[in-house]
Amino acid sequence: MTDRFIASSRLPTWCLCASLFWACAAQAQGLRPSGQLNLPRNASAAAAPSGTQATADYIVALVNSEPITNNEVRQRLLRLEPQLRQQGGALPSRDVLAREVLEQIINERVQLQQATELGITVDEAAVTQAELSVAAQNQMTPEVLRRRLVTEGLDINRFRADLRQQLLLQRVRERQVETRVRVTEADIDDFIREQQGTGTVENLELNLGHVLVTVPEGASEQRVQELQARAQKAADQARAGGDFAAVAREFSDAPERESGGLFGMRAANRLPELFVNATRSLNVGGVAGPLRSPAGFHVLKVVDKRQAGMPGTAITQTRARHILLRTSAQLSEADAVARLATYRQQIASGQATFEALARENSQDGSASQGGDLGWANPGQFVPEFEQAMSDLKPGEMSAPLVSRFGVHLIRVEERRQSALSPREQREMVRGLVREKKVDEALTTWAQDVRGRAFVELREAPQP
Repeated sequence: MTDRFIASSRLPTWCLCASLFWACAAQAQGLRPSGQLNLPRNASAAAAPSGTQATADYIVALVNSEPITNNEVRQRLLRLEPQLRQQGGALPSRDVLAREVLEQIINERVQLQQATELGITVDEAAVTQAELSVAAQNQMTPEVLRRRLVTEGLDINRFRADLRQQLLLQRVRERQVETRVRVTEADIDDFIREQQGTGTVENLELNLGHVLVTVPEGASEQRVQELQARAQKAADQARAGGDFAAVAREFSDAPERESGGLFGMRAANRLPELFVNATRSLNVGGVAGPLRSPAGFHVLKVVDKRQAGMPGTAITQTRARHILLRTSAQLSEADAVARLATYRQQIASGQATFEALARENSQDGSASQGGDLGWANPGQFVPEFEQAMSDLKPGEMSAPLVSRFGVHLIRVEERRQSALSPREQREMVRGLVREKKVDEALTTWAQDVRGRAFVELREAPQP
């Protein structure tokens, strides 16, 4: 399988989002296209809130003799407030928010100063790659992104400076913290014991496949027996290893039949007690039923189960194909999009096959396999590719997709539920433990760096 699009090669999403939305790094969320971008405005475009009066700028704090001005706090606050409102809930007063924003800027400033002391730098190529990633995550070309920035009142040089700062913060944190975190086998064992020690129904999460054969009210005994036989046939096919989605579409009267009969991962206390009691002792892949309830006969398959805090025992894998065209001086992004749109039309009309066009034209290592990327686990590809692929149903093709690697045409071939081996589950636990240890180490490191800095608070910020 090609490794050009694996997630480990990408810039962490929080870095990109923080420069766009100025949310706290620990809480920033990934960018997704959702109408107009809420991009930060520059100083000239950031209008003062209604009812406030513009004031002369002044220094609110010194960080190792480096000043932080009131305008810096005000601009950050103006960028942050819309995001906080979107999250819902009551906001603290603007004075309280201003003090919190000032503390965030102080923490960032001391970390950036440490990056300078360590000789950590970010070159123009890295900033450009980050800019491409922002564009790709918003399904834009870089040119469209730049035009949008201008429309939103943000100077492109200021935007790139923000990206550079986030990259510096990422790199100093990686060097000082993340590369030093180690997860031992004993750490994994301790985590598993801790989670299994709370192995109650209250902590159980299940993803069940469901077939409901409805029994009408007042149905005769003969009709009930016929419907029970129908449910039994569905259960037999499920136990024989048949495609549960096909079984659900053929036999089920439940609303979720169109989504393959799957409820999705839910806490056990959000499922009927009948369902939980019948499936809690089954392994993944186990089938229960037919079970009788006032609604009718139910057949249940355990697609996945886990204790809260533990990774699931199964994952949804996707097998897709793609055609990649890399942009260059000879092939502009617009030309690549147009060419892939033509390929898409040819495939849809039957004039050509996806496999043949991929072999002839794709500029990726998968070309020789007709663009086949093999079975992929969730999170294996970079976010923009992963999102587009996840939105497709088997047999569907995407529109031409711009990513940081070029322009893609994607077709999903099939999906399947795959049980994780004990080793794979253990590796997923390793990732959970590492994430927890990194978060704890980052907090400790940030407090230590902040504690060793000379910070002089002057006048309070005026939002």
